[in-house]
Amino acid sequence: MGADLAGRVAVVTGGGNGIGAAVAERLAARGAGVVVVDRDGAAAARVAARVGGTAIRADLATQEGTKVAVARALAVHGRIDLVHLNAGMLSGVHDLAALDVERYRRVVGLNVDAVVFGIQAALPSLVREGGAVLVTASVAGLTPFELDPLYAMTKHAVVGLVLSLAGPLREQGVRIAALCPDFVDTGFIGAHREMVAAGGRALLAVGEVADAAVAALVDGVGGPVTVLLPGRPAHEHTVAEVG
Repeated sequence: MGADLAGRVAVVTGGGNGIGAAVAERLAARGAGVVVVDRDGAAAARVAARVGGTAIRADLATQEGTKVAVARALAVHGRIDLVHLNAGMLSGVHDLAALDVERYRRVVGLNVDAVVFGIQAALPSLVREGGAVLVTASVAGLTPFELDPLYAMTKHAVVGLVLSLAGPLREQGVRIAALCPDFVDTGFIGAHREMVAAGGRALLAVGEVADAAVAALVDGVGGPVTVLLPGRPAHEHTVAEVG
């Protein structure tokens, strides 16, 4: 198990902490060369040092930032086989009357644009190597999330993108999938932690989300969209017939 990814290279965005860091550790333990990308360069460096990987500081919300990060990964390793597009953020806005346009653009940029740009930039190498992409989405991309409608919007967009690309990319020899976890016990949920606790909802552990992510990314477990809820095994989300 420890060397089954030997010679393969994985890029993990938002890899400086939380789910991304845990995924980076698991991929490295299986023998992959890991590229840890994060806008927090120090956090990326700490995780990369821990897993014997490469750290890249980048603003993935811009096409140029993503291109530079992918070019750096290719310059160091010569190939990219696996990509976990994990970077994301909550908007913290539940009332559009209080919308801050700058923050709105940042949320859409990181949660949607970075996914589009990441797939676009890595695709030539993924096609060459017969690789795979996993996008961290959310159950908020499948259901209403009234506490943060903008976040829900971005995750619905990501799920739609993955479902629409799965067939065309498969024809090119590339797998793509989205992982939709419920609330995860990381700093990411911030102020929502008290709400989750008050509602009696369990939080997913970072480790179980990372395990599901690696199973989807590396082993092809599940379909294009995998749902992960507390107390239940990961399972494929099926799209009901329309019309």
